[in-house]
Amino acid sequence: MSERPLPRHKGVYILPNMFTTASLFVGFLGILWAVQGRFEVCALAILGSGILDGLDGKVARLTGTSSEFGVQYDSLADLVAFGVTPAMLVYFWKLQQFGRLGLMAAFLIVACGALRLARFNVQTKVISKKFFIGLPIPAQACTLATLVLFTPYIPEAWSGRPLALTVLTMTYALSFLMVSTIRFASFKEYGFLKAHPFSSMVTAILLFVLVASRPRALGFLLFLGYIASGILYTLFYLSRRGSKLLRETPKLS
Repeated sequence: MSERPLPRHKGVYILPNMFTTASLFVGFLGILWAVQGRFEVCALAILGSGILDGLDGKVARLTGTSSEFGVQYDSLADLVAFGVTPAMLVYFWKLQQFGRLGLMAAFLIVACGALRLARFNVQTKVISKKFFIGLPIPAQACTLATLVLFTPYIPEAWSGRPLALTVLTMTYALSFLMVSTIRFASFKEYGFLKAHPFSSMVTAILLFVLVASRPRALGFLLFLGYIASGILYTLFYLSRRGSKLLRETPKLS
């Protein structure tokens, strides 16, 4: 007679939700720091929320405590930490000088972020986990946060109006990328890592050492590379593959 598995204690569901709550709290602190003009600390808060947001999903999968409640709670927390917080950051940092145009740019982050999360929740069970459709909202927020940390490397001649225009343009671009149909790697499927464990580990260590050596500079460049990879993959690989399939499809008589 087979033994029936013991029911999992409901208290274990607290673990992933505690990470989500911590991410929400750090995002809330980031809003306060943005209002106070502590932009670098706010940027670090966004990056900290990103780490906590990644951990809650990992903990939920490892402990088998994923739930529909957790998915919805995570989305609401993401909207604050990666929608409202970066919007407040860039508005008080550079966009405020553009008046209504800057205000709408900051609001667009929140609106497109909400649309991005809603679409993800609807499509999460019917699309491949290999790619995200549209730029993930944490990647958008971390790109803007690392841009703030990258500013010491910007020439002094570009640190005034040119930088503000760059931030304005990037804000609009990132907002539209979130609601686009461009495919971005999700890193949720580990087929390549399992097939090449040693080389993958070496690559990960090299990337870590490289970014850790110049985190302010290379962090921003790393996120720019991630965005560029999704755009290039969609425009060149997927478009060519689609046109090839159309050419190979036999015409009906």
